[in-house]
Parts: sequence; C-alpha cells; structure tokens
Amino acid sequence: MPESSTRIPAPLAAFFARFPLATHPRIPLPQNNYRPVHSATLWLSPPLGYSPSSDGAASSPVSSPTVDYIPNLLSADVECLKWQAYIALRGLKSVRVRFDVSSDGALEGRLPNLHVPLSEAVLPKDKESKKDDEDRDGELLAAQMIPTWVDAKLGLDSSADANEGYADETARDESRAWVSLLEDAVHAALILAQPKPSYLYTLLFPQNKTEPSPLASLLTPPPAPLTGYFSLLPPWGTRISRSAIMTQYREAIGALSERLGTDKWFLGSADPTPLDALAFAYLHCILHSSDSIRIEVTKRVNLVAWEWRVRGIIRAAFVQ
Repeated sequence: MPESSTRIPAPLAAFFARFPLATHPRIPLPQNNYRPVHSATLWLSPPLGYSPSSDGAASSPVSSPTVDYIPNLLSADVECLKWQAYIALRGLKSVRVRFDVSSDGALEGRLPNLHVPLSEAVLPKDKESKKDDEDRDGELLAAQMIPTWVDAKLGLDSSADANEGYADETARDESRAWVSLLEDAVHAALILAQPKPSYLYTLLFPQNKTEPSPLASLLTPPPAPLTGYFSLLPPWGTRISRSAIMTQYREAIGALSERLGTDKWFLGSADPTPLDALAFAYLHCILHSSDSIRIEVTKRVNLVAWEWRVRGIIRAAFVQ
C-alpha cells in the first residue's frame, strides 16, 4: 500500500492533536500480605452512627476523664443482629467483629459472615484443599453455617435435642408461630419505618417495577397491584395499606408482651433459645427506629426491661 494512502488528513490530524495519548507506567499488583486469622471474627453491617477510622475500627467520641466510653458493637441490621444474639446467648465470649466489609464482598452477597481460623474450620474438605491449608487465610462461613460452628466450639450437637432447647414439644411448635409473626408483621412495620430515599436517589437508582418490593413479599395475602384490569397501564407495583400493616404490628407487639410476661426467656424456657435471639434483634432495632413503631414497644415495660438486660449480655460477648 502506498505511503500516501496511510496518511491522516490534515483537518483530522489537527483534531486528534487536541487529545494527545498519554501513557502511564504499569501499576504493580499489591503483595499478598495477609496474616492468618487467629480468632473468630464476625463480619457485620455497621451499627448506628458508625464511621470507620483509619484502622477500620469504629470511631469513638472524645473520651471524658469521668465517663468510660463503651463502643456500640451491635449491628443496626436485624439479620446481622439476630446472629450476634444467637452467638452470645449460646454462651460464647470474645468474638471479634468488623464492620468494614460490604455485603458485595460477603458470601452469597449477604452479611453476616464468620471468618474462623483453620483450626476451627467446619466445612468438609477434599484431599487437595487439605494440602493448601498453609496458604489459606482461615475459613469464611455463611450465616447458615454459624450454628454448626457454635456446636463445634461448645462440643455439643444441638440437633440431638428434639425440642431444640425449648421446654417441651408444645413450646417448640409454638415458637414457629412466633418466628413467623416477627418475620412477617413486625418486619413489615420495621421496613415501613425506614426513611425513604431522596428524590435524586430514586432518579439515579430507579426501582425495577417487575421485581416485587421486599415489603410486599412479607404481606399475607399479597397486596393488589397499583393498576387494575380496566386501566390503560399494564399491572405494576403494589398497593400497600399502611394502616393494615400498623394494625398487625400493634397486635403482634401486644401479643409478644403478654406472652413474655415476667419470664426470663420466651416461652418459659430455662435457657435462651433461637426465638430469644430473634426477638431481641427486632426489639433492639425497633427501639432505635422512628417513633411510629418505637412507641408501641416503649408502652410495654417488660419488653423494654428484657431488651435492656439481654443487650448487656450480648454486648459483653463481642470485642473490636
């Protein structure tokens, strides 16, 4: 091909000259300087008022000479807090927590995760993985594996108890109904009380109309769509009744208070059960939420006192 045919026309060359191609040196990859984990660490969504400091720990206010600051190590997310309560109420101590991991970096895209040393690993291994143990930085467990790890730490087998720690079979079956009530009626009200995103946020991150909202998936029966059969618009969205959700919520909190009474643990159990961990998670999150749902709990003195007592047990089980 003649040399003249490869030349760029002068006007185009002048245009390209305004945008010179800059080259930069190659950025070296960071060295893998990880240190093996020596104690179990629970990865959680951050607590209220969390702001990471330079070392990744929760920042604390200026210390006072007369007041000892107790850092807030309880997650503001009800799902993470449920597992925190479960670990603490099973009797484990000195479990570390970290709040600087996004859910995008967690297993299955959800927190909490539990990072344990290889000596406490519970997942089954094949021959090849056993050879690579020296190169592994501990073992990362999803939330559903936490009970297995707790059993291994305590040297117990909770699955051997047919009543799952409850007083009897009747209490065990009743616990199913209370779990359903907390995760449906109470959780729906908790979602409803969350602050709505700004108008700019909804423009930048519009909600997919084809996917049901988390609130709609909790309601029974499912809410009706915003558009009917005779509408010119296709069916989309859901018509959620706030008054119906709040009515169910008030009834649920009243029933929860009446069932607890003056007992130490729910359903008259001698020791804390998974229901106590779940109930604490919801009560704690509600008491730190808006007045629209918080007032309903503060009316019940036994619920407030129970949450305060259990909160002290759970806070003492975790360290930064």
